[in-house]
Amino acid sequence: QIPKDPTQRWLRELAALSQQLQQVHPNVLAKILKQRTVYQNEEIVVIDKPYGVPVHGGPGIKNCIADVLPILAKMLENMKAEPLHLCHRLDKETTGVMVLARSKEAAEKIRVLFKTRQVEKIYWAVVLGDPDPVEGVVEIPIVEKEVQSHQSHYKMTLAPNYRLCPEDGKVVKIRKNRNAESAVTRYRRLAGASACSLLELQPITGVKHQIRVHLAYGLGCPILGDHKYSHWSKLAPQKLPELTLRRLKLEQSKARHLPLHLHAHRLRLPLGQPLDFVCKLPLFFQKTLRKLDLDIPKD
Repeated sequence: QIPKDPTQRWLRELAALSQQLQQVHPNVLAKILKQRTVYQNEEIVVIDKPYGVPVHGGPGIKNCIADVLPILAKMLENMKAEPLHLCHRLDKETTGVMVLARSKEAAEKIRVLFKTRQVEKIYWAVVLGDPDPVEGVVEIPIVEKEVQSHQSHYKMTLAPNYRLCPEDGKVVKIRKNRNAESAVTRYRRLAGASACSLLELQPITGVKHQIRVHLAYGLGCPILGDHKYSHWSKLAPQKLPELTLRRLKLEQSKARHLPLHLHAHRLRLPLGQPLDFVCKLPLFFQKTLRKLDLDIPKD
């Protein structure tokens, strides 16, 4: 039963996004990943990661990328192929460029490149609001904390080294949090409309949820559809500006269906000669940009 009303249809599509690939047989997921292979050579396989598929398994997760790597390897090569190896991770809701290795040695080599910050990663995100300034670097350490609320949960958050003194407004250094990891994200605005912006992001470090935390808590511009980092003290759907809701033809009560708009757009890997991979935006992301009147940059 496909709704005739385009808004209802769009809602149905959004609600199905996260569920779709959790319901399929592992062989079907492997086949989908095979169709989304953007590059392969004797060392690596690069895929365009779909929305809503976690990289690792866990409680309540039926399908994840790690589990289907042996099947994918056989589909790409032959029945005797060794399983593929993970080299880095993307959040369950993040789409785009993901590198897999054909051997343990290649995986180790690539992990070292990521660790030593030799891999250049470019993400695109739709955020609420307008970052001020429109281009810059967020360099604030990040730490994981427990949020005490009616349902306790853990979140990554900022652990700044400086704060403003309330008495005289001077900047004072505060004691470093021993558990905090240093985190650096470059950003620049590519377009702005409908109370939202399209940003290009380059994470220099690779801390868990770094881009999401730096945008939401550092710049005050949470990613569209980031229901986890739009509030600190509670787990609740993101509150959207009136103009954004109108453009998306959504009611606030349906905002919970909005997916996270964060896409790993480009990755440069210095393996011998530098390899450059680009994954175009998923359809739901392109539709959102059109509805919000955000111009897709030509690159």
